[in-house]
Amino acid sequence: MTGQRADVLLIGGGIMSTTLATLITELDNSRSVMLVEQDQELGRESSDAWNNAGTGHAGYCELNYTPRQTDGTIAVDRALAINERFEVSLQFWSSLASKGILPSPEQFIRRVPHLSWVQGADTVDFLRRRHATLSQHPLFEDMAFSDSPDTLRNWLPLIAGRRADHTTAMAATRVNHGSDVNFGTLTRCLGDHLANQSQVDLRLGTRVTNLQQRGGRWLVTLRHEATGDSQTIDAGFVFIGAGGASLPLLQKAGVPEARGYGGFPVSGIWLACEDPELATSHNAKVYSQAPVGAPPMSVPHLDTRFINGKPALLFGPFAGFTTRFLKAGSHLDLLRSVRKNNLGNLMDVATTQWPLTRYLIREAMSSKASRLEQLSGFLPDVQGDQWQLRRAGQRVQIIKSGPNGRGVLEFGTEVLTTADGSLSALLGASPGASTCVSAMIDVLERALPELTTGVHRTRLQSLIPSYGQSLGADARLLGEVRNFTHSTLGLMEQPSTSQPQWSVFDVNRNSERTADRGEPGSDHTFRRTGTA
Repeated sequence: MTGQRADVLLIGGGIMSTTLATLITELDNSRSVMLVEQDQELGRESSDAWNNAGTGHAGYCELNYTPRQTDGTIAVDRALAINERFEVSLQFWSSLASKGILPSPEQFIRRVPHLSWVQGADTVDFLRRRHATLSQHPLFEDMAFSDSPDTLRNWLPLIAGRRADHTTAMAATRVNHGSDVNFGTLTRCLGDHLANQSQVDLRLGTRVTNLQQRGGRWLVTLRHEATGDSQTIDAGFVFIGAGGASLPLLQKAGVPEARGYGGFPVSGIWLACEDPELATSHNAKVYSQAPVGAPPMSVPHLDTRFINGKPALLFGPFAGFTTRFLKAGSHLDLLRSVRKNNLGNLMDVATTQWPLTRYLIREAMSSKASRLEQLSGFLPDVQGDQWQLRRAGQRVQIIKSGPNGRGVLEFGTEVLTTADGSLSALLGASPGASTCVSAMIDVLERALPELTTGVHRTRLQSLIPSYGQSLGADARLLGEVRNFTHSTLGLMEQPSTSQPQWSVFDVNRNSERTADRGEPGSDHTFRRTGTA
């Protein structure tokens, strides 16, 4: 069956596609939107609460975002950029909650302080330098540092409070307005709203089997998993936000911009404790430093999480090597992704990253006892019977051609857009879901730029008041934005009872800078490929 048309077709039912669909419908409700997901429910793969860290990655606690340079200085540019991007997400969610599009925020976000915790004189010095550098910036001025045993026992009762030996140097930084985000619930909340929009066609249990470009549009073949029926949709713009399945779909599309790209799949496992008393007594997300040779996604952290309305403690994730691109994928996924145009890059990475591969294989074969031993580095008196292994999500890291033409492995997130702007795809993992709104604004700016100008721009600024401006360069604007988002989303220690007002920095303030100059919101872009 053929003939149905859609202005926009989105593949994958996770936080990225639902965010992009919501942005489009809020900016222009005349456009027909189709969202296709192969599962029977949205947000069950990478976005699901058990499949990601849920940290609300803001650069507060993730030490791998702030490496120490050879001269001893701390590089903080990535942490600053990620923090601004997360602030964009908070604004969007706050605006949707204020409009009643999202439900009560505690259903998908909770205030959980973010801490970095280290041991040893050298790493304490690193953390002190990191704090000194970051706290100079308005975005991080609320970050506190301490190496006082009494303060650490107060901040980290399960970690520092239970240690008999206090001779080892320890330190921590703390940001009180950190958050725990249930991206699975958030995805489904957005999906519920989209399902009630007349211009949105939500297709669950439906798989994309082919993509073919014709005359500047895309013919996308769908197959309903239950009935086996097929249908071809004529789409003006296609977005691929299918997690580990994005690369195979790009290869099906045959776009030249995807040449040379490959995938490096990584699995994950949590140690989980669902004892509510233990989880709430911790009440923190505590990140430390990754073991030598470990990928960024396996930085050890002990987190208080709220999943299905109940508190839990998660430790890990323990990364492992896999050949699957999705949790329910095939062991042949990696082999099937090999092409003539990416074989050289894959071989380069296989050669240069053998120590990483060996580390991941060793981790995948680790026993529960060995994982509990790693947990004991955080919790000295860990009780093994309180902890169970839970499988986390799959991540497919990016392999691509580097500046020297050789294949390189990257752990970031990348938006790929074709030269004609008719197709975009999101590749990679970290920081992922936390910066979903910035990533999808990047898609709009590059593929649907008309939705970021004129009256559409005004609407975008009403949803994201800092759009087109730098929060890091405007402390007053940052304070106003955070007052709105923190009070709306419950991230204040004592939430304000007053209704947030936008009169001091609403559309009029934004349009003064942007309307005349027609600037793209470059503050919110990711790494770009394809057209500029």
